[in-house]
Amino acid sequence: MAVVAIEGLSKRYPGSSETAVKDFSLAIADGEFMVLLGPSGCGKSSVLRMIAGLEPITAGTIAIDGRVMNQVPAKRRDIAMVFQSYALYPHMDVFNNLAFGLRRRSVPSAEIDRRVRQAADKLGLTAFLRRKPHALSGGQRQRVALGRAIVREPKVFLFDEPLSNLDAALRVSTRNELIRQQHEIGITTIYVTHDQVEAMTMGHRICIMDHGEVVQTGAPLEVYRNPVNTFVARFLGNPPMNLVPIELGEFSGQLGSICIPLRSWSAKALGQARSVLLGIRPEDLYETRPRPGDDLVPIAMRVSAVEPLGAETLLVLTLDGDTTDIVARVGRDTRLRAGERATILLDTAQIHMFDLTTTGVIPRDLP
Repeated sequence: MAVVAIEGLSKRYPGSSETAVKDFSLAIADGEFMVLLGPSGCGKSSVLRMIAGLEPITAGTIAIDGRVMNQVPAKRRDIAMVFQSYALYPHMDVFNNLAFGLRRRSVPSAEIDRRVRQAADKLGLTAFLRRKPHALSGGQRQRVALGRAIVREPKVFLFDEPLSNLDAALRVSTRNELIRQQHEIGITTIYVTHDQVEAMTMGHRICIMDHGEVVQTGAPLEVYRNPVNTFVARFLGNPPMNLVPIELGEFSGQLGSICIPLRSWSAKALGQARSVLLGIRPEDLYETRPRPGDDLVPIAMRVSAVEPLGAETLLVLTLDGDTTDIVARVGRDTRLRAGERATILLDTAQIHMFDLTTTGVIPRDLP
């Protein structure tokens, strides 16, 4: 296990006018499962490849247990990487795929056999040790790729979108297997994905990236509940947070014809702005009052669309005189239909405020 410290990491590819990674700094604790999350092209895979030693560093440092790795060859960094494409040897059976890296390091045969069989047992691969990759399912191939990393017993695991090639059911089962294995083994893990569900369910912490920079780092639920800007607010959550412009009054905001109390923000916090973005998570809008005593504001809206998802239903709503869609997540038994009018209840204790110009959050400053 290991502590990974990244300071001021930058990457510019030859011939590119843009910097792929900009002044990236992050500390990963011993045994931590850290997820790098962001849209395609945000630089997260470039960070991972620089940690692995597969890409040269333009600026900054990467240290493992206090030792700077910038000039250390990839094979000497004691890192195991699992790729999106599995990267298995097609002419070798599962046993030899798992054993290949250990043989290259001149590990004794008895130790190779012990490690391979132990990993195969943990991953449910014992029955497939003599099969070649073409005879395995996608989920089994991904488990072999994981097993090849496990047998190395490295200081750090690196995962580059390892589940993106799997179908939905296999993705869930393999994700749960990865969580269990990391918990049991406790090896420091850095996991790259653009899938927010993977990030929220797997990571001890998540680091959200955009345009090569760190936007926000924290525990998954903390980041979800307290986004630092509209990018994080929209990126985390499915459906994403509703962002609606409102006009400010004294300790209130005007949403259509409805006055929304802003008791958690002082006049000083709101500054001189007359217009801000109101952030509303879909789950903070209700068709019926969930509990007595909650501070809910009724809002009359028109139902534009109803999207039943089985366990829940999404309502697409609009205010009178406004075309902005507002999505609410309600129960599966709703009787509302498109074209109808409905009174929806907003939990004002859970709303967010964002500066319309900077897109940054306006923090609450009152209890």
